[in-house]
Amino acid sequence: MIDFEDTIVAISTPPGRGGIGIVRLSGPAARTIAEPLLKLRHPLAPAQARFAEILDSTGEILDEAVVTFFEKPHSYTSEDIVEIAAHGSPILLDHLLRQCIAAGARLAEPGEFTQRAFLSGRLDLTQAEAVGDLIEATTLHQARIAAQHLGGSLSREITPIKQQLIALIAALEAGIDFAEDDIDLLPTHEITAQIQAIQAPLTALEQSFTYGRIVREGFTLAIVGRPNVGKSSLFNRLVERDRAIVTANPGTTRDLVTEHVSLEGIPIKLIDTAGLRHSVDEAESLGIAKSREAMAEADVVLLVLDATAPLHEEDKTAISTLAQRPFLIVINKNDLLPAPRLKRHLHPTLETSALTGAGIPELRRAIIALLAKDAPSVETALITNLRQQQAISTALAALDRAGRAATAGVPHEMILLDLSEALHALDALTGTTTTDDILNLIFSKFCIGK
Repeated sequence: MIDFEDTIVAISTPPGRGGIGIVRLSGPAARTIAEPLLKLRHPLAPAQARFAEILDSTGEILDEAVVTFFEKPHSYTSEDIVEIAAHGSPILLDHLLRQCIAAGARLAEPGEFTQRAFLSGRLDLTQAEAVGDLIEATTLHQARIAAQHLGGSLSREITPIKQQLIALIAALEAGIDFAEDDIDLLPTHEITAQIQAIQAPLTALEQSFTYGRIVREGFTLAIVGRPNVGKSSLFNRLVERDRAIVTANPGTTRDLVTEHVSLEGIPIKLIDTAGLRHSVDEAESLGIAKSREAMAEADVVLLVLDATAPLHEEDKTAISTLAQRPFLIVINKNDLLPAPRLKRHLHPTLETSALTGAGIPELRRAIIALLAKDAPSVETALITNLRQQQAISTALAALDRAGRAATAGVPHEMILLDLSEALHALDALTGTTTTDDILNLIFSKFCIGK
């Protein structure tokens, strides 16, 4: 565990006014810096809250506060921590901050509290990243995934894999270093079998990234189709309010209308688009061009058709364009004509009525099902960011080279180079061997006071 010589301080609550504001100190002098600023009714004690009055430089009372002391190593950073919870006045909190700095504390860098928790061994790197994810979560599902990572779910998944890899490396090194002591070299089939056993769970983890990134970052869903098929009405149904203008006149929507919603805890950016058709009107033509761009860039597309009209050439073109993309065909206005005129074998379809709300719950479930097809089993942890995915991808590539080298009869010394590269990649995932550049990049994304 690293012992830091200096003590850091920061306001740990968001900027602005509020009922409560917290000033946090962490380091060897946290207690000695905080106590002279307070009039305590009872001495500070580990893991206990104390009522106190905040004093100004002349000894006058400024505010009342609740002060909590966490003694090393039983704290977030594994250092002594003092948290002063006062009323959330920016002037008062700034006064406290300045008083702490005048008494010897240093203003914390962004993410420095969590960085100290990592460097002291309190958190590994995946847990430290999860702190940022938890702070940034906009849905409960995102918060649950981040909380699981903060609790070490990804680390627990990686640890036995690393242990298997270390055991294989040790066995190969023993066979090389102690050949004169009659220690047999591992046979080729045993090496490849162990490599495959290591690759299998790593492959499952890497495959979870597609869904994990959607959970963490959300996705974009564009609603497209010809004019007057009910795109804006469907958009309003999914948003659950009248966000887009709806009229009986075709071509009402001439620009992209966006709204952020949540489906099953996954954040979605919904885009309502202008109707796809040939137009000589300049404004509508620009809107249609934007619609085609949105259709090309969206993660998922809802192609809306009119149940009362035959399939148009524009519809057929859109279906052909979207054939290799995640998309759903929605046949709207089924309250007017229940029998859609699209052949079922072309693509799975859903029938809805934006007017009555029929089929809307099924549409929501279909959207989630389209995304959830890449979801891992409940037993597998989720990879949620690109750095984690790249580390696993690097490890898998090195393991693949090691397996092919073993099969080709390459000397074990060369196989060990690839296995060591795989181990180094997994170490970088959890932070066992991580460069300062990577650490600085990760923690710089945090807010000051976190």
